[in-house]
Amino acid sequence: MAKRPNRYRKLTVRRKKTPSKSNWLIRGAITVALAALAALAIYTFYLDYTVRQQFEGKRWSIPARVYASPVELYNGYEMSAKSFEDLLQQLHYRMDPQLAAEGSYVVKGSQISLKTRAFNFGDTPQESRKINVGFAGGGVANIADAATGESVAILRMDPVQIGSFYPTRKEDRILIKLDEAPPTLVQGLLSTEDRDFYHHFGISPKGIARAMWNNLKAGGMVQGGSTITQQLVKNFFLHPKRTLRRKLKEVLMSLILEYRYSKDEILEAYLNEIFLGQDGSSAVHGFGLASEFYFGQSLKTLNLPQVATLVALVRGPSEYDPRRNPDHTLDRRNLVLDSMLAEGYIDEQQASEAKKQPLGVAKVIHRSANRFPDFIDLVKRQLRQEYKEEDLTSEGLRIVTTLDTRTQDTLEQTLANKLKHLEKSPKSDDLQSAAIVTRRDNGEIVALVGGRDSAVTTGFNRALDAVRPIGSLIKPVVYLTALEHPDRYTIATPISDTAIALDDGSGKTWSPDNYDNREHGVVPLHTALTHSYNLATVRIGMDIGLGKIANTLKAMGVSRPVNLYPSFLLGAQALTPFEVTQLYQTLAGDGFATPLRSIRAVNAADGKALQSYPFTVHQAVDPAAAFITNTILQEVMYAGTGHSAYSYMPQSMALAGKTGTTNQLRDSWFAGFSGDLLSVVWVGRDDNKPTGLTGGSGALQIWADLMRQVSKKPVSLIRPDNVEMKWIDPSTGLLSTEDCPGAKLLPFIDGSGPSQFSECGGGGETDGNWLNNLNPF
Repeated sequence: MAKRPNRYRKLTVRRKKTPSKSNWLIRGAITVALAALAALAIYTFYLDYTVRQQFEGKRWSIPARVYASPVELYNGYEMSAKSFEDLLQQLHYRMDPQLAAEGSYVVKGSQISLKTRAFNFGDTPQESRKINVGFAGGGVANIADAATGESVAILRMDPVQIGSFYPTRKEDRILIKLDEAPPTLVQGLLSTEDRDFYHHFGISPKGIARAMWNNLKAGGMVQGGSTITQQLVKNFFLHPKRTLRRKLKEVLMSLILEYRYSKDEILEAYLNEIFLGQDGSSAVHGFGLASEFYFGQSLKTLNLPQVATLVALVRGPSEYDPRRNPDHTLDRRNLVLDSMLAEGYIDEQQASEAKKQPLGVAKVIHRSANRFPDFIDLVKRQLRQEYKEEDLTSEGLRIVTTLDTRTQDTLEQTLANKLKHLEKSPKSDDLQSAAIVTRRDNGEIVALVGGRDSAVTTGFNRALDAVRPIGSLIKPVVYLTALEHPDRYTIATPISDTAIALDDGSGKTWSPDNYDNREHGVVPLHTALTHSYNLATVRIGMDIGLGKIANTLKAMGVSRPVNLYPSFLLGAQALTPFEVTQLYQTLAGDGFATPLRSIRAVNAADGKALQSYPFTVHQAVDPAAAFITNTILQEVMYAGTGHSAYSYMPQSMALAGKTGTTNQLRDSWFAGFSGDLLSVVWVGRDDNKPTGLTGGSGALQIWADLMRQVSKKPVSLIRPDNVEMKWIDPSTGLLSTEDCPGAKLLPFIDGSGPSQFSECGGGGETDGNWLNNLNPF
């Protein structure tokens, strides 16, 4: 039987070998591991980018610090020893008989000795030094250098911080360099927080094990396991929530930080970043600010126990708050000292002496952003003209302002007290007020209040934003404009104060009245302004022209558009108290306009001068006309609507000013100046209802009481060369002699005064028709 062909043979199928389950698992694990490593690598690169971006860029947003004008003492300066001690306490100086540190003082009878703080004013850096200040008779008697005994001409104190411009996150810090930190601070941190800092690579297994052992022996938490690098990462880069993912991120970022940067760079960042307390709504970060917050001293001046106290706070600023938990803090401080002793940084005697010292923290030192919110508001508005918002809240600028804290405090207290008194009058309830005080000679704003609740930020600053009719405050502008035309108007020109009817600009007739509803006939020009006669003022204004008066207003510093209706002449024009102050600043400046200033200088965080705001001035109106107008404003105070001011001050002050009252007694104004200060006060209601107060019965009472307390110099007007003084017979308006009954010595621009004598003067023929030489209106 023949064999079958091969194709018919039974086929043998060779099956592939099936992988074992264990091999599949290995391959899967390798794939997952590679993917995880790739993801970890990508994540690490991302973290590396994040670390470098934040650490190498602008690390911190430092709020701008706003300072008041520094007090400058000299022999004869009016300040009692008690007032000076009050100033030192505002500056957070500490009582210390040894004067061991900056910002300390001691009282010895009528002498106060102090160790000043170093401060960079931008123009002149000031070093710390010991000074003796003697007082006598309510003033400074002598100032001497304690080391040499030499007399000091001027002692410029470091200025009071009155506020800050914070970033969105309300963190505050004073940046320090590592080489500026006391060696004991670094030693304290290393001994308690990270003994292996200069040897590990960001994390320290040895440190973790040692901390666990020490904590176990102590029966509590006495040492942490996180390195300084890890603590910096937690504070600088991460949110506070504790999760496994955050811990992994912390470890990776710590390794990256150590790889990228030196130990000293990491330690310096830690000194500036660590959270050490809470000042109201603002977080206190870094040892530089913590030193001032807890001890009122710069970090470099702290002694060993003080430094140990700050190191104690690292473990828990709330738990070890030296003001709230002094005993707890003292125990922790002593543990820090023990750790420094164990590491050989201090010896037994140093540790023992330090432990004997009390905590010695200063009283609560608030760095309020709103101590004088209305003034701070003005500063910020003026800064925004040249700085971006980010610059004001992140660059650590030092802004030295013009504010005088003593004047500001006096203004706030006076306004509060007088408003309560005024509200006892009928209809005078729910009053509001705004006031501004400037230096007469340079336009610096030394005090500003935008409402009676000055310590509360309401969002509406009446001193800057309340646009209210100014009433008779406009009248000096009208008379000044007229006096700039000496061929037509002089101080003695007869004016008709009689009824007048005019088109009000809308086709209707406007017939103003005097406040007393009387006509006063023909009166000299100075009398019309002294007694604030409306009818005479309207006649002068219409004769000179509304446009010219509006131009004068603009030249004097008011840029707001003006409605040129006849009612403009009696103060229908609405202005803010700030604009009124600018207007009267030009009058107080004898016709020279000085822009109102709230800022003296802006310095960088390191004290370098960035910008100064020098005194600027230009002639705005005729100085001769301004001199004559101011002479009449002095008469307003002696014999006119401002006379009640002299129930507060002696007539030797020779004050100059003007009342302002609007229709239905809705607004009460007063603007005036002494020899050193100008002040403007407004009183009214936010709902614009009547107050029942005139300018004299309302705003003037606040103004006079304030100036009584803060003004020191009488007015002494400087007569321009082209102004001559002449004795005038008020009954005729002609020349007289000093001996004539009622004769007044009045100023005239050269060639504009009368040339004929009255009968009393005996020098010529009397012009019996002078009263008929009236203006057209």
